[in-house]
Amino acid sequence: MNIIIVGAGEIGRHLAARLSQEAHNISVIEKDAVLAAELEQVIDAKVIHGNGSSVEDLVEADVGLCELFLSLTSSNTANLMSASMAKSMGVAKVISRVHPGLQREEWLFDFKGHFGIDHLFSSERLTAIELAKYVRNPDSIEVEELARGRIELQQLKIGDHADACGLTLRKLGAPAGIRLAMVSRGGEHFVPNAETLLQAADLVTIFGEPRKLRDFAERLLGKQAKSERLRVVIFGGNEYGFTLAQMLESLECSVRIFERDPALCAKLADRLSNTTVINADATVVAELEEEQVGEADFFIGTSQDDEDNVMSCLQAHTLGAKNCLTIIHRADYASAISASGHHFGIRAAVSPREATRKEIQRFITSDRYHVLKNLEGAVLIEIRVGKGSIASGHMVHEVAWPPGSVLVGQMRGIHAEVPGPDAVLMAGDHIYVVVAQSSLKSFVRLLEG
Repeated sequence: MNIIIVGAGEIGRHLAARLSQEAHNISVIEKDAVLAAELEQVIDAKVIHGNGSSVEDLVEADVGLCELFLSLTSSNTANLMSASMAKSMGVAKVISRVHPGLQREEWLFDFKGHFGIDHLFSSERLTAIELAKYVRNPDSIEVEELARGRIELQQLKIGDHADACGLTLRKLGAPAGIRLAMVSRGGEHFVPNAETLLQAADLVTIFGEPRKLRDFAERLLGKQAKSERLRVVIFGGNEYGFTLAQMLESLECSVRIFERDPALCAKLADRLSNTTVINADATVVAELEEEQVGEADFFIGTSQDDEDNVMSCLQAHTLGAKNCLTIIHRADYASAISASGHHFGIRAAVSPREATRKEIQRFITSDRYHVLKNLEGAVLIEIRVGKGSIASGHMVHEVAWPPGSVLVGQMRGIHAEVPGPDAVLMAGDHIYVVVAQSSLKSFVRLLEG
């Protein structure tokens, strides 16, 4: 695939390196001469010292052959300008990084429509979504988000005393907007149907709107829904911490933010309605003890300093915090800590660079569908409903879906939901489905234009 990347900062450099290893044709435009020279030495790509908003530089980067344009600088203005120009110059897919503040204003102004951009994202918001999913679902074995956080996947084991034990899916009666799409039992893995009988210790994969999903998960786990609010402490009041606090406020968590900068504390206090802002240094044990951080359900390091994040998590764990999460800006370090961090109290480490790569990866394909997750015996895919396809214009229940396929998400514009039987599939909709490997080709044919 021919890809142009504007901006070789942390995000752009990481993405350029990963994509160049995947045999894509990469061109990078970077205005900083030093960064451009450094990048040219370490990746197999055309690196141009120039301006992404310059027609001359875009032409030099072969914009006429470009299939995917990624504007990834730290400037909203530069990103929107260069992406809009690329779209006007004929690029099919144009994606722009923006600050989370601008993304929060999308309900007031159609930035995508105005600038002709296919997709806007904020790396800070993507990172906050990754962190928030652990807080929303602390008992799940695995959690993933789809459709920009509007639909969630959870994997969990059915408890020995859960009401679901011994019931078929039909009798279980999952609420509207919830799908139980996969069952693993004794080494066997299958897509269930309405008559599938659930048993204790089954590993099940469920999908749904995050708020609804938690109540359904409690039924499968065999637990009573907790009435107390989860206590969350966030270290760092930057955009990562602020965005995360906003998300957790809507989930009715009890949130506290530790921030060293008194001026930033004042701003946070004005902008957050149900979060306690503490002007203190979370790397100092005495400060953590004074604020009783050991009683927290979650301690989350979101500062710009990886070392401070890790050390503050270790201190919080030592004091008794039940779960510790952290941002790690270096993607390779984040993988190592996620794999081994549980030995010293860190449940997961999230890399903003990797969160961004995962978001963009779904646009980097020539296939008719994109595999989001490999499951045992099945795959979770995202596919677009083609114009003139068999499914287009029909309700879900009117289509003869192949066996072993379960629709778990439908996204149209910014609206996403788990489709019911009367949901109408329209050309251009993005469909998320769990489908058995044996039925994949048959399923794709139904949505081909």
